[in-house]
Amino acid sequence: MNGPVMLSGHPDYDGARTIWNGMHDKRPALIARCLNSQDVSHAVTFARERELLVAVRGGGHSWPGKSICDDGLMIDLSQLTDVSVNAETQRAFAGGGALLAHLDQASLPLGLVTTAGVVSHTGVGGYTLGGGFGRLNRKYGLAIDNLRSAEMITADGQIRTVSQDQDADLFWAIRGGGGNFGVVTKFEYQLHSFERNLFSGSIVWPVEQARDVLDFYGGWYSGLPDELYAGVFMATMPDGVGIIGIDIVYNGDPADGEKEIESLRKVGKPMVDGVTMQDYTVMQTSNDAAFSHGVRSYAKSGMVKEMTQGFVNAMIESYVNDPRAAMFPHTSGGAVGRVGELDTAFPHRNAELMIVLGGGWMDPEQDAEAIGLLREWYAQLQPFTGGYYDNINFDASGGAGNYGPAYERLSKIKGQHDPGNLFRLNSNIAPA
Repeated sequence: MNGPVMLSGHPDYDGARTIWNGMHDKRPALIARCLNSQDVSHAVTFARERELLVAVRGGGHSWPGKSICDDGLMIDLSQLTDVSVNAETQRAFAGGGALLAHLDQASLPLGLVTTAGVVSHTGVGGYTLGGGFGRLNRKYGLAIDNLRSAEMITADGQIRTVSQDQDADLFWAIRGGGGNFGVVTKFEYQLHSFERNLFSGSIVWPVEQARDVLDFYGGWYSGLPDELYAGVFMATMPDGVGIIGIDIVYNGDPADGEKEIESLRKVGKPMVDGVTMQDYTVMQTSNDAAFSHGVRSYAKSGMVKEMTQGFVNAMIESYVNDPRAAMFPHTSGGAVGRVGELDTAFPHRNAELMIVLGGGWMDPEQDAEAIGLLREWYAQLQPFTGGYYDNINFDASGGAGNYGPAYERLSKIKGQHDPGNLFRLNSNIAPA
């Protein structure tokens, strides 16, 4: 190893085992802090030969805590954060431990961008392998739709470069199949020309106006152009005031953006209308504080095929007035829906929305109560969902129920590359 192997008692052990979500306090027997792909290969081989439980830490942002384990081996990629950009070919190359902020910071000054998520301290690894929703996905597709190649270490310890032209089956599987197939140490992304100063912000109403907002939104959002991301959320302010809001990002001519949301601005009586010309990173970092490191957090997600009146009613009736709980969907459609259902391993191309019920608190004694609130809220929305988003769902168990028609092929590829299911701390796919 070029990097250290840490046991309990090592001065960096506690820092290395601490991940974003304060709910997870686990103690690996070994932490292998990898400095290059060869280190990862050695760690994977060591674990396979000894049949150790393996956790892989990229950005350490796994909501359900699957990037750490008790008693096994934690493969730590946190030092692999380099991002380089080739402006001529419009490609970015990001290490397996890089964060979404690193990706934006490297590409935006060059007038380039790719789809990235909505909390900037999320790691690119788990985010990308699970699909990769973001505020630009209607225009540019999911993160996996912009992935052009990946360097990865499979369970046999081999360092491979996978793409459409090389190990195409494995490349297909990692685009939506999560961390089931190996440890990715480098991602190559397609970038797009981008004007970072864009029309964006949030409009917020009192939750008492939720009916007006959602009735309008339900008949409006599905006809929006690819350039417009409009994500509705429901939450409670720290002072107990309930709110419903819509995040707006218009990736195009600001004058066109003004016209697109003109009718939205006339709905009800907003408390705040913050949609204006501003740097893209303002929205990209707007959720960072709410989901800061150390917060205790639980989440459930569901894919919604269509925003029916029944679903609108359920959103209003299920709302929980508690600062620890919130609902925040991601809008799909656009470029996301124009990729074939089985062109990648991501099985939810036909969903219009991905909803997340998530929350945050600091006191461990509130865990049971806060988790109960979120589960109760989600239970009332679940009848309108089909499957979930692997990256976020706290209780995800994997299996054919979520991967649908992609599962049989995924299981076969898993059997070829990880027959012993070494990489099982994920939304797991059983090896055929």
